[in-house]
Amino acid sequence: MAEFRTERLLLRQWRDEDLEPFAALNGDPETMRYFPSPPSREESDSLAERARLQIADEGWGLWAVEVAGGASFIGFVGLARPSFEEHFTPAVEVGWRLAREHWGCGYATEAGRAALAYGFEELGLAEIVSFTSRLNTRSWRVMERLGMSHDRAGDFEHPRVPVGHPLRPHVLYRLSRTAWAVSHSAG
Repeated sequence: MAEFRTERLLLRQWRDEDLEPFAALNGDPETMRYFPSPPSREESDSLAERARLQIADEGWGLWAVEVAGGASFIGFVGLARPSFEEHFTPAVEVGWRLAREHWGCGYATEAGRAALAYGFEELGLAEIVSFTSRLNTRSWRVMERLGMSHDRAGDFEHPRVPVGHPLRPHVLYRLSRTAWAVSHSAG
C-alpha cells in the first residue's frame, strides 16, 4: 500500500478513528457548499470504506491526510476514477476534501502535487483530470496551482446533479504527464 509524506503531511490508509471526523467534515455546510446535498453518516462511512478498499487493493486512491506532528485527520486527497460516464471518461482525477479549519494552509496543493507525482511516476498515467462546479472558484485555484489547465471545451453538465440545479455546470481541468514533467523539472 502506498503511503507517503510531503513536507508537512502524511497521506495514508484510512483508520476507523477517521470516520467520526470525516462525518463531521461532510456535515459542515460550508465544506459541502458545492455539492447538491451532504452525505448521510452511512454514506460518509461508505465513501471512506470504498477509499480504504481501493488503497488496499490497488495501492492508491483517496488517501486520508494528517498533518505531521499535528492533526491526525484533516480530510482526503488523492486519485480516483470518476464513477459516471462523460466525454472524458474513463479517466483518473485528482481530488480533495479538507475540513474547513485547514483551508488556506496550502495543504490541498501540497498533497495534490504528491498525488499527481504518484499518478505520473508510479502509475504511469498519461493524463490526470480534475473537475468541480463552475461556482467553486476556490478549487479552480488549487487546480491551477497544481499546473492544470482549464479545458473550456471540455466543461460539462455533471450527470449526477439534477438538471437545472445551479451546481450542475462543471469545469474540467487537465494535466498531461508531458506538461507535468516540464513544469516539475522547471520547479
